Amino acid sequence: MSSLLHKAVKDSVKPVEINELSSERINRTNLKTAYQQVRQDTEQLIVNLGAEDQNLQPMPEASPIKWHRAHTSWFFETFVLNRLKTDWRWFQPEYCELFNSYYNGIGRQHPRAMRALASRPDQAGVTRYRRQVDQAIFQLLDSIEESHWPECCRLIVLGLNHEQQHQELMLTDFKASLPMNPLAPSLGQTSESGKTEAVPLQWREFDGGLVEIGVDPDQQAFFFDNETPRHKVYLNRRYALANRPVTCGEYQTFIEDGGYHQASLWLADGWAWVQENGIKQPLYWLQQEGLWHQYTLAGLHPVDPAAPVCHLSFYEACAYAEWSGARLPEEAEWEHAAASTVNPAEGHFADQQRYHPEAAQILHTAVEPHLLQLFGSVWEWTRSSYAPYPGFRAARGAIGEYNGKFMANQMVLRGGSCATPRGHARASYRNFFYPVDRWQFSGVRLARDAE
Repeated sequence: MSSLLHKAVKDSVKPVEINELSSERINRTNLKTAYQQVRQDTEQLIVNLGAEDQNLQPMPEASPIKWHRAHTSWFFETFVLNRLKTDWRWFQPEYCELFNSYYNGIGRQHPRAMRALASRPDQAGVTRYRRQVDQAIFQLLDSIEESHWPECCRLIVLGLNHEQQHQELMLTDFKASLPMNPLAPSLGQTSESGKTEAVPLQWREFDGGLVEIGVDPDQQAFFFDNETPRHKVYLNRRYALANRPVTCGEYQTFIEDGGYHQASLWLADGWAWVQENGIKQPLYWLQQEGLWHQYTLAGLHPVDPAAPVCHLSFYEACAYAEWSGARLPEEAEWEHAAASTVNPAEGHFADQQRYHPEAAQILHTAVEPHLLQLFGSVWEWTRSSYAPYPGFRAARGAIGEYNGKFMANQMVLRGGSCATPRGHARASYRNFFYPVDRWQFSGVRLARDAE
């Protein structure tokens, strides 16, 4: 995908904020700082992992941590070093196939479902590769000509945001292996919630009419191309959003009421998916001695009824909304509400290293129902298909494959999760997954037409 660094001025006097990864003024020194911080954040995730842990691939949709570490380095080598360094020679030509995810314009790709079978390079070899790439990037930043600086800056900032996306995938992909082995090491800390009662469900109403969605390039320094162009959307009715995501306790009531056995609640494809796969509860839930427990990245723990339910598919989210007499929000409704009520985006993100959603806390200063946990905690399914905005154009060349070619057959999620880097939280950010996907921290915020 193309990304945009709206402004890049070399004479900045203030370092780039790591969580934002860009600013209206950025120079070689603070770009080095940002680069080093993001790369170190990736390595911090594997401190407690051995070589065997890093090569786990529990399902075709997930990738081994070792592959993520190598792929993000391949991205810098391919789109920055090979493009901007004269007479660049590949560190290892075979890596161009092994660690190419889906860029057909670059060349062949090793089959995704077989990434764990690539035992070489081993974990130490990937570490050496990362260090080689880091050294070459720093040399490039020291020597790049002024005429190439804007492009260099734009591509490195894109690469850093890309690596942060893979940090989130490292967490969610590794978590998918936990039910296979109770001895698996934990990543992150346990929840600090300890809360037993959920915040009461309330509704916040918003006007319909003509609204603008999509990123405002004058307000956001970095953004992905699928957030563009900013455009007008007509919301033909007043609507309301729930003040918080659906909780585990509420979803447990749905289960106990036979929600997974009532065909009338489900979309046709969703009902077929439930029947064919024997789906009876959220991913990672299981019962022990009559009580619900769930796998977290800090081990197996009892389900907190006040915490947001997560690891739901789009089909489960739709069925729950139907059961509750509500619906899922359209992505334009979600973004309009977020842009109207929250600035800046605050929430429970990956920097807290507690990779599981926690119960909402009441804001006692709120005059009207406040939209709690709108950012962080859980990604929130919307009812909108992932499609290009009017006037969208992918960038030319292989880098234009980042987003555009995936704009079919997937659904949009908004808001971020407890595994999302804080700097990725903004009202215009669009995530997307297939309707059956649920290994991400995906949850539900209900919507309804205003009375």
